[in-house]
Amino acid sequence: MLNDLVNIGFGNYINSTRIITILSPDSAPLKRLKEEARVEKKLIDATYGRRTRAIIITDSNHVILSSIQPETIAHRFADYNGQNFKLKENIENRKL
Repeated sequence: MLNDLVNIGFGNYINSTRIITILSPDSAPLKRLKEEARVEKKLIDATYGRRTRAIIITDSNHVILSSIQPETIAHRFADYNGQNFKLKENIENRKL
């Protein structure tokens, strides 16, 4: 489980297997989504009072706010997946 974590800024991590999408918060529908999540108590604010630059939606319908750019989070997510693939490849090669 610990290896499945992706940094979303300021020492906060999210399980990469639970991420559905990473969005930019600029549109009105996303602002409404944020308010709906707040009412349903499914909003997690990981911005530390800074401007929200990314909205992460999980498979449990939690909405997570981050002050890190969506591109940066996506890059970290891709790096994690690449490292995980290499790890699996190395394990398979050892078995041969």
